[in-house]
Amino acid sequence: MDYRLDIGGYQIKKKSCNRCGNLKLSVHDWMADLPETQKETDFVEVQFKNTRKGYYLNSTNIPLEKGDMVAVESSPGHDIGEVTLVGKLVLLQMKKNNVHPEKMEIRRIYRKAKDTDLQKYQEAKNKEHATMIQARQIAERMNLKMKIGDVEFQGDGNKAIFYYIAEERVDFRELIKVFAETFHVRIEMKQIGARQEAGRIGGIGPCGRELCCASWMTCFNSVATSSARCQDISLNPQKLAGQCSKLKCCMNYELDTYQEAMKEFPSKEIQLETFDNTYYHFKTDVFKGQISYSTAQNFGANIITISVKRAKEVIAMNKKGIKPEKLEDISESTSQQPVVQDFENVVGQESVTRFDDRKRKNSRFKNKNKKQKNSSNTNGQPASEHRIAKPIKKNEQNKENNDNDKK
Repeated sequence: MDYRLDIGGYQIKKKSCNRCGNLKLSVHDWMADLPETQKETDFVEVQFKNTRKGYYLNSTNIPLEKGDMVAVESSPGHDIGEVTLVGKLVLLQMKKNNVHPEKMEIRRIYRKAKDTDLQKYQEAKNKEHATMIQARQIAERMNLKMKIGDVEFQGDGNKAIFYYIAEERVDFRELIKVFAETFHVRIEMKQIGARQEAGRIGGIGPCGRELCCASWMTCFNSVATSSARCQDISLNPQKLAGQCSKLKCCMNYELDTYQEAMKEFPSKEIQLETFDNTYYHFKTDVFKGQISYSTAQNFGANIITISVKRAKEVIAMNKKGIKPEKLEDISESTSQQPVVQDFENVVGQESVTRFDDRKRKNSRFKNKNKKQKNSSNTNGQPASEHRIAKPIKKNEQNKENNDNDKK
């Protein structure tokens, strides 16, 4: 069902507003509501299983929309895929992915997929999981140090792509012969990394969003632990590793910004000299523009936090042979005002024991109500008669006896 809104000849459709089904690496077609952009090119983006995409030429001008199943040219036979992008945005995606039609051969779209095509396509897809399990067993029997991560059959069932992971170079010439005899299809082997495998499987990251490698990332740059140190991230392997057991790719997102900001800070190797002590770098707060120094080199002791400006002043004084009396600036310490928070804790949401006070108050009210009910139900007598007499203290009794003796 399409939602249509006519505004001067333009139509807004439901297909153009959503992501294309559950496909990975899908692109939002923000030009879908502009009819003139849909006819600017005959190239069409077609997506297959998981993250495999291709760009094909619609030479016969078949009317295609996002979500249509098409039969495309392959070697050998034909393949079945889903149209994920049409119009001007396809040219931008081809440029982004370094696909140049003048330098390489672009295959054609044959037709929209028929019922027989979709039936063969579904039969081929149903065999993929069992084929992957059997392929893993064959590779294990041949003692090959590789893991078959996924199997993808071509739409007509004449070809199968085996995606494998291996840390070392693997000679799988004999393996291909065994696969061809066992599965009776043309075999193609493709090596992928751990990050590509995680993207093909998909999942949810610790941030609560879909994995970047499954939603939009196509280029995987190397990630080092130095990027975590630069951003003052705790070097905890469990927190730094993603679902692929490699370092998270998102640690590189803000690395350039941190490196640019760190240029304003003095080197961590510089020691600050005062009359009393020698101070070593302990911690850098990029957001506040402050540096913490410690009198001990390997752990925190007598930590003093100063601004970047003050640190540069002390370094300049030390170069001239001058040692200040104190590390912190006296003018800054006297002019410091109490920090005013930008928020107010109105509801008490930050308190861990915020529900305990309510329970105590409720228990007090319940005890008072019970006492009042008990006092009112004792044979209609006033509650004062049923009060328990308090024992007389010794001091009070002695005072009474002394008063009687005087009389």
